[in-house]
Amino acid sequence: MNKKNRNSRKKSDNRNYRNNANRRGNSNSVRESLYQSPDMQVVEGRHAVREALLAGTRRIHEVVISDGVDSAPILEDIQNLAEELRVPLHFLPKTKFNSVTVTESAQGVLAKCEPLPSLELEDLIEGIKNPFILVLDGIMDPRNLGAIIRSGECAGATGILLPKHRSVRITPTVAKTAQGAIEHIPIASASGIPKAISKLKELGIWTVGMDISAQTDIYDIKVATGPIALVLGSEGKGLGRLTRERCDVIAGIPLHGITESLNVSAASAIGCFEIARQRRSIAEHD
Repeated sequence: MNKKNRNSRKKSDNRNYRNNANRRGNSNSVRESLYQSPDMQVVEGRHAVREALLAGTRRIHEVVISDGVDSAPILEDIQNLAEELRVPLHFLPKTKFNSVTVTESAQGVLAKCEPLPSLELEDLIEGIKNPFILVLDGIMDPRNLGAIIRSGECAGATGILLPKHRSVRITPTVAKTAQGAIEHIPIASASGIPKAISKLKELGIWTVGMDISAQTDIYDIKVATGPIALVLGSEGKGLGRLTRERCDVIAGIPLHGITESLNVSAASAIGCFEIARQRRSIAEHD
């Protein structure tokens, strides 16, 4: 084969590879969207399913377990909880089970649930004495969103605010990565994050945007102990211009290594637990 033919074949192979990858990506997107209907949401993974049963905040239509899955105490918990709550429990052959899941590893169990409630920004504030809200400006990776929700809930955040457009939604991958945290923290949406930030400020909530170019360290902010919203931007781009301009404070994480930035979910965890630390310190001295 001459050089020209080899190059032509290589280009054809590359196009075929990209086309196949795009088809796989589109297939995953379509399958994820099927589990976000107005009437049903699928939750996959052992911890996520158990928390959905334990929380009791929404109806569980059905629990499905794969045949042949290794026994584990958490699976026994899930089966016992399903029986106690009279949730239909079904078993599927492994190949059939795998064909109806969308996450990389559903760990042999899924639940079909009512969707999470549709909430507005005001729902995150009403009745909350000292709000601590995570505002997420365009997170696109479902694993990042799941990790942010999980760390936020662990740090004591009282709510999550997402944009209605140009952001990943609560998918099975998000639910699995969050390890059940979506059942324990209210999640609302807003038509635009800059407008939502202005509304939060009107309601007396300090807005702190996290940005790598900030002059103020997250450890030095003075507003963490009161009503606060921690604002995080999208992967790669960070905070949008309008979002950044409307925040009361812009804070960053001091870095001491060669790598120039942190993943957004890691940055979120640091910011959340610094706010939690400051709040705990004040509470201990009261």
